[in-house]
Amino acid sequence: MGLSVLERFKNNWFLIGIIVVITLANVEPSIGNKGGPLMPEITVKYLAVSFIFFNSGLSLKTEDLKSAFLHVKLHLFVQCFTLMFVPCIVWMLVQILLETPIDEWLLKGLLVVGCMPPPVSSAVILTKAVGGNEAAAIFNSAFGSFLGIIVTPLLLLMFLGSSSTVPFSSIFTQLSMTVVMPLIFGQVLRIYIKGWLERTQPPFGQVGKAVLLLIIYSTFCETFSNTALQIDHHSLLAIAVIVLLLQVLLLLLTWSVSQWKSLGYSPADTVAIMFCSTHKSLTLGIPMLKIVFAGYEHLSIISIPLLIYHPTQILLGGLLIDRVKQWMLAAQKLRYPYI
Repeated sequence: MGLSVLERFKNNWFLIGIIVVITLANVEPSIGNKGGPLMPEITVKYLAVSFIFFNSGLSLKTEDLKSAFLHVKLHLFVQCFTLMFVPCIVWMLVQILLETPIDEWLLKGLLVVGCMPPPVSSAVILTKAVGGNEAAAIFNSAFGSFLGIIVTPLLLLMFLGSSSTVPFSSIFTQLSMTVVMPLIFGQVLRIYIKGWLERTQPPFGQVGKAVLLLIIYSTFCETFSNTALQIDHHSLLAIAVIVLLLQVLLLLLTWSVSQWKSLGYSPADTVAIMFCSTHKSLTLGIPMLKIVFAGYEHLSIISIPLLIYHPTQILLGGLLIDRVKQWMLAAQKLRYPYI
Protein backbone atom coordinates (compact mmCIF):
# COMPACT_ATOMS: atom_id res chain seq x y z
CA MET A 1 0.00 0.00 0.00
CA GLY A 2 2.86 2.36 0.96
CA LEU A 3 4.58 1.72 -2.36
CA SER A 4 1.35 2.45 -4.21
CA VAL A 5 1.02 5.82 -2.46
CA LEU A 6 4.68 6.59 -3.21
CA GLU A 7 4.22 5.70 -6.89
CA ARG A 8 1.17 7.91 -7.10
CA PHE A 9 3.11 10.78 -5.55
CA LYS A 10 5.99 10.29 -8.01
CA ASN A 11 3.56 10.32 -10.94
CA ASN A 12 1.66 13.38 -9.74
CA TRP A 13 4.31 15.34 -7.81
CA PHE A 14 4.07 18.37 -10.10
CA LEU A 15 0.28 18.72 -9.67
CA ILE A 16 0.71 18.30 -5.90
CA GLY A 17 3.56 20.83 -6.06
CA ILE A 18 1.30 23.43 -7.72
CA ILE A 19 -1.21 23.10 -4.85
CA VAL A 20 1.57 23.28 -2.23
CA VAL A 21 3.29 26.40 -3.64
CA ILE A 22 -0.04 28.25 -4.06
CA THR A 23 -0.89 27.37 -0.42
CA LEU A 24 2.55 28.54 0.78
CA ALA A 25 2.16 31.77 -1.19
CA ASN A 26 -1.17 32.36 0.57
CA VAL A 27 0.33 31.71 4.03
CA GLU A 28 3.25 34.16 3.69
CA PRO A 29 3.21 36.06 0.38
CA SER A 30 5.94 38.53 1.39
CA ILE A 31 8.67 35.87 0.90
CA GLY A 32 8.16 35.60 -2.85
CA ASN A 33 6.94 39.14 -3.46
CA LYS A 34 9.07 41.95 -4.91
CA GLY A 35 11.61 43.10 -2.35
CA GLY A 36 11.23 39.86 -0.37
CA PRO A 37 13.95 37.32 0.56
CA LEU A 38 13.41 35.36 -2.69
CA MET A 39 14.17 38.47 -4.78
CA PRO A 40 11.86 37.40 -7.68
CA GLU A 41 12.80 40.52 -9.67
CA ILE A 42 16.14 38.71 -10.27
CA THR A 43 15.71 35.02 -9.44
CA VAL A 44 12.40 34.60 -11.27
CA LYS A 45 12.31 37.38 -13.87
CA TYR A 46 15.76 36.55 -15.27
CA LEU A 47 17.32 33.38 -13.82
CA ALA A 48 14.31 31.01 -13.60
CA VAL A 49 12.75 32.02 -16.92
CA SER A 50 16.12 31.84 -18.72
CA PHE A 51 16.78 28.42 -17.22
CA ILE A 52 13.37 27.09 -18.38
CA PHE A 53 14.16 27.97 -22.00
CA PHE A 54 17.83 26.91 -21.80
CA ASN A 55 16.54 23.58 -20.49
CA SER A 56 14.08 23.38 -23.41
CA GLY A 57 16.85 24.15 -25.91
CA LEU A 58 19.11 21.51 -24.40
CA SER A 59 16.40 18.82 -24.36
CA LEU A 60 14.72 19.40 -27.76
CA LYS A 61 15.90 16.62 -30.09
CA THR A 62 15.73 18.67 -33.26
CA GLU A 63 18.25 16.37 -34.95
CA ASP A 64 15.63 13.58 -34.88
CA LEU A 65 13.06 15.61 -36.78
CA LYS A 66 14.42 15.21 -40.32
CA SER A 67 12.31 12.13 -41.07
CA ALA A 68 9.13 13.97 -40.11
CA PHE A 69 10.00 17.26 -41.79
CA LEU A 70 8.53 16.39 -45.21
CA HIS A 71 5.02 15.74 -43.86
CA VAL A 72 4.25 19.43 -44.49
CA LYS A 73 0.46 19.10 -44.80
CA LEU A 74 0.18 17.53 -41.34
CA HIS A 75 2.46 20.14 -39.72
CA LEU A 76 0.54 22.97 -41.38
CA PHE A 77 -2.75 21.58 -40.03
CA VAL A 78 -1.44 21.27 -36.47
CA GLN A 79 0.25 24.68 -36.28
CA CYS A 80 -2.64 26.55 -37.94
CA PHE A 81 -5.16 24.81 -35.71
CA THR A 82 -3.34 25.44 -32.44
CA LEU A 83 -2.01 28.96 -33.12
CA MET A 84 -4.77 30.37 -35.36
CA PHE A 85 -8.04 28.43 -35.12
CA VAL A 86 -8.02 27.79 -31.34
CA PRO A 87 -7.23 31.43 -30.36
CA CYS A 88 -10.07 32.65 -32.63
CA ILE A 89 -12.58 30.07 -31.33
CA VAL A 90 -11.68 30.86 -27.70
CA TRP A 91 -11.97 34.60 -28.40
CA MET A 92 -15.50 34.12 -29.79
CA LEU A 93 -16.41 31.94 -26.80
CA VAL A 94 -15.13 34.60 -24.38
CA GLN A 95 -17.19 37.32 -26.11
CA ILE A 96 -20.31 35.26 -25.34
CA LEU A 97 -19.22 34.43 -21.78
CA LEU A 98 -18.54 38.11 -20.99
CA GLU A 99 -22.35 38.47 -20.85
CA THR A 100 -22.43 36.02 -17.91
CA PRO A 101 -21.45 36.63 -14.24
CA ILE A 102 -18.14 34.74 -14.71
CA ASP A 103 -15.12 36.77 -13.54
CA GLU A 104 -13.77 38.90 -16.41
CA TRP A 105 -10.12 38.19 -15.55
CA LEU A 106 -10.65 34.43 -15.53
CA LEU A 107 -12.24 34.78 -18.96
CA LYS A 108 -9.17 36.69 -20.11
CA GLY A 109 -7.22 33.73 -18.77
CA LEU A 110 -9.15 31.53 -21.23
CA LEU A 111 -7.81 33.77 -24.01
CA VAL A 112 -4.33 33.17 -22.59
CA VAL A 113 -4.89 29.39 -22.90
CA GLY A 114 -5.94 29.78 -26.51
CA CYS A 115 -2.76 31.69 -27.37
CA MET A 116 -0.35 29.11 -25.95
CA PRO A 117 1.89 26.88 -28.14
CA PRO A 118 1.79 23.07 -27.92
CA PRO A 119 3.75 21.47 -25.04
CA VAL A 120 7.14 19.85 -25.52
CA SER A 121 6.31 16.50 -23.91
CA SER A 122 2.70 15.55 -23.04
CA ALA A 123 1.39 15.31 -26.63
CA VAL A 124 4.40 13.15 -27.62
CA ILE A 125 3.97 10.85 -24.60
CA LEU A 126 0.27 10.28 -25.32
CA THR A 127 0.83 9.79 -29.07
CA LYS A 128 3.53 7.21 -28.30
CA ALA A 129 1.31 5.46 -25.73
CA VAL A 130 -1.45 5.04 -28.33
CA GLY A 131 0.98 4.01 -31.09
CA GLY A 132 0.34 7.01 -33.32
CA ASN A 133 2.74 8.95 -35.53
CA GLU A 134 5.37 9.72 -32.88
CA ALA A 135 7.79 11.41 -35.31
CA ALA A 136 5.08 13.88 -36.36
CA ALA A 137 4.21 14.53 -32.70
CA ILE A 138 7.86 15.21 -31.83
CA PHE A 139 8.27 17.54 -34.81
CA ASN A 140 5.13 19.55 -34.09
CA SER A 141 5.85 19.83 -30.37
CA ALA A 142 9.38 21.08 -31.05
CA PHE A 143 8.45 23.30 -34.01
CA GLY A 144 5.41 24.65 -32.16
CA SER A 145 7.63 25.60 -29.21
CA PHE A 146 9.98 27.57 -31.46
CA LEU A 147 7.07 29.15 -33.34
CA GLY A 148 5.31 29.96 -30.08
CA ILE A 149 8.21 32.13 -28.93
CA ILE A 150 7.31 34.58 -31.70
CA VAL A 151 3.58 33.96 -32.24
CA THR A 152 2.34 33.57 -28.64
CA PRO A 153 3.53 36.99 -27.35
CA LEU A 154 2.02 38.62 -30.47
CA LEU A 155 -1.29 36.80 -29.89
CA LEU A 156 -1.29 37.80 -26.20
CA LEU A 157 -0.66 41.43 -27.07
CA MET A 158 -3.30 41.35 -29.82
CA PHE A 159 -6.07 39.77 -27.70
CA LEU A 160 -5.23 41.19 -24.27
CA GLY A 161 -3.04 44.24 -24.88
CA SER A 162 0.18 44.98 -22.99
CA SER A 163 0.37 45.83 -19.31
CA SER A 164 0.68 49.60 -19.03
CA THR A 165 3.82 49.36 -16.90
CA VAL A 166 5.90 47.64 -19.58
CA PRO A 167 6.64 49.27 -22.98
CA PHE A 168 6.20 47.13 -26.10
CA SER A 169 9.91 47.37 -27.01
CA SER A 170 10.92 46.29 -23.50
CA ILE A 171 8.78 43.14 -23.78
CA PHE A 172 10.62 41.95 -26.89
CA THR A 173 14.00 42.89 -25.43
CA GLN A 174 13.20 40.72 -22.43
CA LEU A 175 11.90 37.92 -24.67
CA SER A 176 15.19 37.99 -26.58
CA MET A 177 17.29 37.94 -23.38
CA THR A 178 15.37 35.34 -21.37
CA VAL A 179 13.72 33.19 -24.06
CA VAL A 180 15.38 33.28 -27.50
CA MET A 181 19.05 33.49 -26.44
CA PRO A 182 18.88 30.74 -23.75
CA LEU A 183 16.97 28.48 -26.19
CA ILE A 184 19.57 28.98 -28.93
CA PHE A 185 22.43 28.53 -26.45
CA GLY A 186 20.85 25.27 -25.24
CA GLN A 187 20.55 23.98 -28.81
CA VAL A 188 24.17 24.93 -29.66
CA LEU A 189 25.49 23.32 -26.47
CA ARG A 190 23.47 20.19 -27.27
CA ILE A 191 25.52 19.71 -30.47
CA TYR A 192 28.74 19.45 -28.42
CA ILE A 193 27.46 17.30 -25.55
CA LYS A 194 24.95 15.15 -27.45
CA GLY A 195 26.82 11.92 -26.64
CA TRP A 196 26.88 12.69 -22.91
CA LEU A 197 23.17 13.60 -22.94
CA GLU A 198 22.25 10.31 -24.64
CA ARG A 199 24.33 8.29 -22.15
CA THR A 200 23.14 10.00 -18.97
CA GLN A 201 19.62 11.07 -20.06
CA PRO A 202 19.29 13.95 -17.58
CA PRO A 203 15.75 14.50 -16.18
CA PHE A 204 15.10 17.70 -18.14
CA GLY A 205 11.34 17.50 -17.69
CA GLN A 206 11.51 17.10 -13.90
CA VAL A 207 14.08 19.88 -13.47
CA GLY A 208 12.07 22.24 -15.69
CA LYS A 209 8.91 21.55 -13.70
CA ALA A 210 10.72 22.21 -10.40
CA VAL A 211 11.85 25.63 -11.67
CA LEU A 212 8.34 26.27 -12.99
CA LEU A 213 6.99 25.75 -9.45
CA LEU A 214 9.23 28.63 -8.33
CA ILE A 215 7.71 30.89 -11.01
CA ILE A 216 4.15 29.86 -10.04
CA TYR A 217 4.96 30.48 -6.35
CA SER A 218 6.28 33.97 -7.08
CA THR A 219 3.26 34.81 -9.26
CA PHE A 220 0.79 33.89 -6.52
CA CYS A 221 2.83 35.66 -3.84
CA GLU A 222 2.23 38.85 -5.82
CA THR A 223 -1.50 38.08 -5.94
CA PHE A 224 -1.94 37.33 -2.26
CA SER A 225 0.07 40.44 -1.36
CA ASN A 226 -2.65 42.49 -3.08
CA THR A 227 -5.56 42.15 -0.64
CA ALA A 228 -7.89 44.05 -3.02
CA LEU A 229 -7.95 41.08 -5.43
CA GLN A 230 -10.70 38.52 -4.81
CA ILE A 231 -11.36 35.29 -6.74
CA ASP A 232 -14.99 34.27 -7.16
CA HIS A 233 -15.27 30.54 -6.37
CA HIS A 234 -18.35 30.09 -8.58
CA SER A 235 -16.44 31.62 -11.49
CA LEU A 236 -13.52 29.28 -10.75
CA LEU A 237 -15.79 26.23 -10.91
CA ALA A 238 -17.39 27.50 -14.13
CA ILE A 239 -13.95 27.98 -15.73
CA ALA A 240 -12.92 24.44 -14.76
CA VAL A 241 -16.05 23.02 -16.44
CA ILE A 242 -15.55 25.24 -19.53
CA VAL A 243 -11.89 24.11 -19.83
CA LEU A 244 -12.94 20.44 -19.74
CA LEU A 245 -15.73 20.94 -22.30
CA LEU A 246 -13.41 22.99 -24.53
CA GLN A 247 -10.81 20.21 -24.56
CA VAL A 248 -13.42 17.55 -25.36
CA LEU A 249 -14.79 19.72 -28.19
CA LEU A 250 -11.31 20.35 -29.67
CA LEU A 251 -10.40 16.65 -29.47
CA LEU A 252 -13.64 15.65 -31.23
CA LEU A 253 -13.15 18.34 -33.86
CA THR A 254 -9.56 17.34 -34.70
CA TRP A 255 -10.50 13.64 -34.68
CA SER A 256 -13.38 14.26 -37.11
CA VAL A 257 -11.71 16.72 -39.49
CA SER A 258 -8.41 14.81 -39.76
CA GLN A 259 -10.33 11.77 -41.06
CA TRP A 260 -11.54 13.60 -44.17
CA LYS A 261 -10.34 11.53 -47.11
CA SER A 262 -9.35 14.65 -49.05
CA LEU A 263 -6.68 15.42 -46.42
CA GLY A 264 -5.08 11.99 -46.79
CA TYR A 265 -4.05 11.45 -43.15
CA SER A 266 -3.55 7.94 -41.79
CA PRO A 267 -5.15 6.84 -38.48
CA ALA A 268 -1.69 7.18 -36.83
CA ASP A 269 -1.51 10.76 -38.15
CA THR A 270 -4.93 11.48 -36.66
CA VAL A 271 -3.69 10.45 -33.20
CA ALA A 272 -0.73 12.86 -33.42
CA ILE A 273 -3.00 15.63 -34.72
CA MET A 274 -5.51 15.14 -31.89
CA PHE A 275 -2.98 15.56 -29.10
CA CYS A 276 -0.61 18.09 -30.69
CA SER A 277 -3.40 20.41 -31.86
CA THR A 278 -5.32 20.52 -28.57
CA HIS A 279 -2.61 20.51 -25.90
CA LYS A 280 -1.20 23.78 -24.54
CA SER A 281 2.17 24.38 -22.88
CA LEU A 282 2.29 25.41 -19.22
CA THR A 283 6.09 25.19 -19.12
CA LEU A 284 6.51 27.81 -21.86
CA GLY A 285 3.30 29.69 -21.11
CA ILE A 286 3.81 30.82 -17.51
CA PRO A 287 7.31 32.32 -18.15
CA MET A 288 5.96 34.15 -21.23
CA LEU A 289 3.10 35.59 -19.18
CA LYS A 290 5.63 36.81 -16.58
CA ILE A 291 7.43 38.71 -19.35
CA VAL A 292 4.52 40.06 -21.40
CA PHE A 293 2.43 41.04 -18.37
CA ALA A 294 5.14 42.04 -15.90
CA GLY A 295 3.61 44.28 -13.24
CA TYR A 296 0.05 43.24 -14.19
CA GLU A 297 -1.93 43.05 -10.91
CA HIS A 298 -4.23 40.37 -12.34
CA LEU A 299 -1.36 38.22 -13.67
CA SER A 300 -1.97 35.24 -11.40
CA ILE A 301 -5.74 35.28 -12.01
CA ILE A 302 -5.34 35.22 -15.80
CA SER A 303 -2.88 32.32 -15.38
CA ILE A 304 -5.42 30.17 -13.46
CA PRO A 305 -7.22 28.73 -16.55
CA LEU A 306 -3.82 27.60 -17.91
CA LEU A 307 -3.03 25.96 -14.56
CA ILE A 308 -6.37 24.13 -14.85
CA TYR A 309 -5.94 23.27 -18.56
CA HIS A 310 -2.55 21.59 -18.03
CA PRO A 311 -3.57 18.76 -15.65
CA THR A 312 -6.93 18.38 -17.43
CA GLN A 313 -5.26 17.67 -20.79
CA ILE A 314 -3.01 15.04 -19.19
CA LEU A 315 -5.82 13.33 -17.24
CA LEU A 316 -8.22 13.40 -20.20
CA GLY A 317 -5.50 12.14 -22.55
CA GLY A 318 -4.66 9.32 -20.13
CA LEU A 319 -8.32 8.25 -19.97
CA LEU A 320 -8.55 8.22 -23.78
CA ILE A 321 -5.40 6.15 -24.50
CA ASP A 322 -7.08 2.71 -24.66
CA ARG A 323 -10.18 3.94 -26.51
CA VAL A 324 -8.16 5.87 -29.12
CA LYS A 325 -5.78 2.92 -29.54
CA GLN A 326 -8.71 0.56 -30.23
CA TRP A 327 -10.13 3.00 -32.78
CA MET A 328 -6.73 3.44 -34.49
CA LEU A 329 -6.10 -0.31 -34.83
CA ALA A 330 -9.62 -0.89 -36.17
CA ALA A 331 -9.27 2.01 -38.63
CA GLN A 332 -5.90 0.70 -39.82
CA LYS A 333 -7.40 -2.77 -40.47
CA LEU A 334 -10.17 -1.20 -42.55
CA ARG A 335 -7.68 0.92 -44.47
CA TYR A 336 -5.00 -1.77 -44.88
CA PRO A 337 -6.93 -5.10 -44.65
CA TYR A 338 -3.98 -7.24 -45.86
CA ILE A 339 -1.39 -5.92 -43.40
